[in-house]
Amino acid sequence: MSGIVASAAQPAVKTSAVIAASGGLVASFALPASAATASPKSVAKATTVAAPVAVQAPETAAPAATNAFGVIGFKATAKPKPKPVVVPAVAVTRTADRSSASTVSRSTTRKDYTSLKPAAGGVLGIAAQYEGLMYSYGGTSPSTGFDCSGFTAYVFRQVGISLPRTAEAQRQATTRVSSPQPGDLVFFGSPAYHVGIYAGNGMMWDSPRSGKAVALRSIWSSSVTYGRP
Repeated sequence: MSGIVASAAQPAVKTSAVIAASGGLVASFALPASAATASPKSVAKATTVAAPVAVQAPETAAPAATNAFGVIGFKATAKPKPKPVVVPAVAVTRTADRSSASTVSRSTTRKDYTSLKPAAGGVLGIAAQYEGLMYSYGGTSPSTGFDCSGFTAYVFRQVGISLPRTAEAQRQATTRVSSPQPGDLVFFGSPAYHVGIYAGNGMMWDSPRSGKAVALRSIWSSSVTYGRP
């Protein structure tokens, strides 16, 4: 009897039941101490340790694989070939060739007035042969150039008609006419300061002044008279 009382007087044994969970959770359950009047059977039952119970963690569904993420759709395009660069050709002109060409041009266009012969067309034909010959004050021949009266005197001399040297002297040496014909002389002013050869239709051949050449030009004044050699 005393043994039973002694065992009842001992402190109550705290028993813990440990439950192991697969998720790393441990549950500890503390059992309260039995009263002193607890029977040996109840103590025996209390001291029995329950076996660990494995708790299965809930299954987690893996994320479904998808091919839509990170996929960029594109279409390959062939890179066009670069266009060839066309460099324009640079024309090269030689100085020697250019000077030669200009020399030939001058030689072919220059008129040799000293070798001209009387034209078959009479006075007007002869006058036209000297077109382009520059005026020269006091000039009376193709080699020196003509002034106005030097030109008319030279042209008429080619057809056998002699005229005085100056414009006024030629005016006085000719017969004045009111209805001029091509080949008559046209005088400007009285006394005359200029003379030309009438070509018809208000035109004349003359050698007018410095810087000008023999040419067919308009009769620019109405104060003129006409004379026939």
